[in-house]
Amino acid sequence: MVNYIWVFLFVVGIVFGMFNGTMEDVNKAIFVGAKEAVTLCIGLISILVFWLGMMRIAQESGLLDRLSKLFRPLVKRLFPEVPASHPAMGYMLSNMIANMFGLGNAATPLGIKAMEELKKLNGGKNSASRSMVTFLAINTASITIIPTTVIAIRMNYKSVSPTDIVVPTLIATLISAIGAVMIDRYFYYRRSRKG
Repeated sequence: MVNYIWVFLFVVGIVFGMFNGTMEDVNKAIFVGAKEAVTLCIGLISILVFWLGMMRIAQESGLLDRLSKLFRPLVKRLFPEVPASHPAMGYMLSNMIANMFGLGNAATPLGIKAMEELKKLNGGKNSASRSMVTFLAINTASITIIPTTVIAIRMNYKSVSPTDIVVPTLIATLISAIGAVMIDRYFYYRRSRKG
C-alpha cells in the first residue's frame, strides 16, 4: 500500500509540474534530493555500524542478557499471556533494548520475529492478540536513551551540538511510552468489561 502512495505522490508531482510550468524545478528537486539521500545514507552508515558494533560487544559481554533480566519482570507484567521462556519474550526484550539505544534498523527484524512468535501463540489467527497490540504500542512509542539516528543526521548537517537532542528525546519518548501503555490498558480493560 505504501508503494502505491509513493507512486501516486510522484505522478501527481510530475503532472502538476507539467501543467504549472515548473518541470525544470521538479527535475532539479529529483536530482538534488537523490544526491542528498545518498550523502545522508553514507553519513548514517558510520554511526549505525558503530552502535551495532557496540550492541554486538554488549551481547558478547553478557550486558544484553543482564539488561534483559533487569527488564524481564516489567515485560512479564506487560505481557501476562506470554510464557517467560517463550522465544517471543526474548525477541521483544531485544527489540526494546535496541530501540532504547536508537537502533531502529536493528530493532525492526527483532520486532518482526517477536510478532511472528506472538502470532504462533495466538494460534496463527489473522486478528491481533492483546500481546500483539501492546507490543506494537510499546514498539511505536519506545523509550530512547540515545537517539543514534537523529544524532547522526544532525552531525551530517553540521549541527553545532548534535547531542543536545538526547535529554528532550528521553523525556518525550518516556512520556509517549507511558501514554501508550496507559491507553493500551484503558482500552483492554474497557473491552474486557463489555465482553
